Amino acid sequence: MNTLIRWNQLKELEALRHGLGSLLNRSPAQWPEGQEEPMAVAEWSPLVDISEDDKEYLIKAELPEVRKEDVKVTAEEGTLTIMGERRFEKEEKGRKYHRVERAYGSFGRSFSFPDDASPGKVRAEFKDGVLTVHLAKDAKAKPQQVEINVS
Repeated sequence: MNTLIRWNQLKELEALRHGLGSLLNRSPAQWPEGQEEPMAVAEWSPLVDISEDDKEYLIKAELPEVRKEDVKVTAEEGTLTIMGERRFEKEEKGRKYHRVERAYGSFGRSFSFPDDASPGKVRAEFKDGVLTVHLAKDAKAKPQQVEINVS
């Protein structure tokens, strides 16, 4: 007699993630009681929007519950890097966590400068959990239109 076994895709995906994490030397997420959650959330990186106008490139990164002091923006060798850390709340006596889905820990995002960007003219603002980085465009790098004479 054959037995029907239910296939659990999520369990297999979690086993694969755990195996890849070990291979890449990353430990699975640890929870307050030191137990491993069956469906742990992967490492995180902030979501960004990148836009431009005639004068600058604008990068907006979502950094909820990250302190300004925990964020570092660098511009060097043609790359803009945003690094920081979102810390897990301190354990409180009498508080029991039933689920922790938001990701915590260090993050980093890097972006290559466009050809017309001026790496010396970078400024950043942090307000309401959104980091806004302004990357000025270099006026001399703008394309020019040349008229062609036909003889």
